[in-house]
Amino acid sequence: MNFRPYISNSQIQERIGMLAKSICDEYAERNPLFICVLNGAAPFAVDLFRACEDIDAELTFVRLKSYDGMGSTGVVKQVMGLSENLAGRHIILVEDIIDTGNTMVKLLADLEAHNPASLRIATLLFKPEALQHPELKPDYVGFEIPKKFIIGYGLDIDGLARNLNDIYILDED
Repeated sequence: MNFRPYISNSQIQERIGMLAKSICDEYAERNPLFICVLNGAAPFAVDLFRACEDIDAELTFVRLKSYDGMGSTGVVKQVMGLSENLAGRHIILVEDIIDTGNTMVKLLADLEAHNPASLRIATLLFKPEALQHPELKPDYVGFEIPKKFIIGYGLDIDGLARNLNDIYILDED
């Protein structure tokens, strides 16, 4: 199995800056709560959160699991939950990648039950071809990518490769 470079860290950081500007413009004076979906979204969430230095904001974490190796199991398990009161809060849910959308649909339903003032999705990567929930529309998208397996910058294969600074795509040639 071979991977080739796909998105450089400089491209990632440039796009994060653009997303942060949009978020800061929209959330000035609103003190949003960024909820990072662990483990994969950690690098993106931290970089995005730090890039939003023009607004007051908070960061917290939730952990879900729907992958085993290179494929989605289709079953979303909550491994670590939230302790914050979400009622009336402006929430920005931060995810590394949305492909099937199963994880995001489950988490959105859980969060909406807490009556937030608003609920938006920021994802670094979005695979529209893989999406099984057409009603799911992320609000802030770093990159739209094809339906291929990728690693790096938080994305893993069996727990490995999360520490790579760039994103790599499976080379099927």
